[in-house]
Amino acid sequence: MEQNQEIHFLDYIEIYPEINPPVTLTDASTVAFSKYNKQFKPLMVSKFLMLSEHGDIDEFTEFVPCLRIPNTGDFYAVIYWKASLMNYQYILVTYDKAGNLVDKAIIAGTSSENGEDVVRSVASIDEDWIITIVSGASIQAQTEYNPKSSKAFTLEIQDGGRIISSE
Repeated sequence: MEQNQEIHFLDYIEIYPEINPPVTLTDASTVAFSKYNKQFKPLMVSKFLMLSEHGDIDEFTEFVPCLRIPNTGDFYAVIYWKASLMNYQYILVTYDKAGNLVDKAIIAGTSSENGEDVVRSVASIDEDWIITIVSGASIQAQTEYNPKSSKAFTLEIQDGGRIISSE
């Protein structure tokens, strides 16, 4: 049945609840987004998330719509959570009003390349669309966090939806 239904771009955009910044995204935020937000329809994943994921989706990949940044004018800015094997990411994607992909950036999450070293990133989005990201690596065998392993950087969403590094 779902294959015969038409999914429009605004149906996809409106599944993301508008949340006014400041917003902080952590590993724990996913629980609330999964519990309270509507879920993507399979057709939304195949039609719209394939644009930003470039086909990098398998049967084990999970997506959760997180939020839409309000008052963006001539573009949409949305954040979804993507879970795949040893990789959990918050992804910021911008689209123009016609539904064309403008830009994409991974802004937070947890990942492990080798199963031992874990990189965790937290993002904070302010009212001016400045995203501060703090990222740190740890080895699972160590119980203490080493603050010297942390890095901080910023991204900025510009008018039109381009995402740039503010450094």
